[in-house]
Amino acid sequence: MIDPFGRFVSYLRVSVTDRCDLRCVYCMAEDMSFLPKSDVLSLEELERLCTAFVRKGVRRIRLTGGEPLVRRNIMNLITNIGELVKSGAMDELTLTTNGTQLAKYAEGLVQAGMRRINVSLDTLDADKFTAVTRWGKLDQVLDGIMAAKQAGLAIKINTVALKGVNDNEYDHLVEWCGSNDFDLCLIETMPMGEVHSDRMEQYLPLSQVRQSLSRHWTLHETDYRTGGPARYVQVAETGRRVGFITPMTHNFCESCNRVRITCTGTLYMCLGQEDAVDLRAPLRRSEGDEALERAIDDAIAKKPKGHDFIIERGAIPAVGRHMSVTGG
Repeated sequence: MIDPFGRFVSYLRVSVTDRCDLRCVYCMAEDMSFLPKSDVLSLEELERLCTAFVRKGVRRIRLTGGEPLVRRNIMNLITNIGELVKSGAMDELTLTTNGTQLAKYAEGLVQAGMRRINVSLDTLDADKFTAVTRWGKLDQVLDGIMAAKQAGLAIKINTVALKGVNDNEYDHLVEWCGSNDFDLCLIETMPMGEVHSDRMEQYLPLSQVRQSLSRHWTLHETDYRTGGPARYVQVAETGRRVGFITPMTHNFCESCNRVRITCTGTLYMCLGQEDAVDLRAPLRRSEGDEALERAIDDAIAKKPKGHDFIIERGAIPAVGRHMSVTGG
């Protein structure tokens, strides 16, 4: 699949649920309204969608949410898609999780063929963690992360940079990740959905964070890539990598190779645009996939050049949907 700007689309991010067992302040409103279960694709339908994209040339799939591991019977989907990796039909199946359910599922993820995961973790301070997530327990997440490590999963920690919240913790996070053989990825907050707080007060450019880190750590440029938008440096003192995802200060769209499907079967060609194509209708219209594959082709032909995120005091979100709807 090649978009109008010559970019080869080989990476699919699939939200399996809009629900989550946390309510992170930059991601969700506290009183979120979730989709009726009848609107959400079945696991069998999600598998069929993923298989169609693999036939079209997708080599990597990342399962997201909400929190994917709260979806009932999610291991059935993970196991079945994992067979595509084992057969060589695709290169990798990964997962982004908040870690709360990892202690339960880590061994099963490895058995299904998963080799690495991303865990969202914005602070190592228990009180801050509860404040950021509104009710989460840090110990539960840390236990899950260590269970995943013990099971053999490579782990990358995703941390959203939040001014006035965790901006004094980045050195500690680099040290902690290094001591546990984890990579760290720092992310600028994005203007998606109403969250009942001023994102201008939260927003922290990662150029400032990198400058601060360079005072205490030796950061070497690297061409390491995982298929996503992060740009990585190697930390000489720990031997691990730190990535920077900068949707605000450096638009990374020129190399975009991915599209996103929501749990209702809506395909978004860009995280930061409202352009979307309904795949649920052709999926359910017939048992064959001809109409579905035509819809996918039509969608890729409409993939925009990039997003235009702006964070200003009092500004409305760039897109109305929350990150949990589209998937991280």
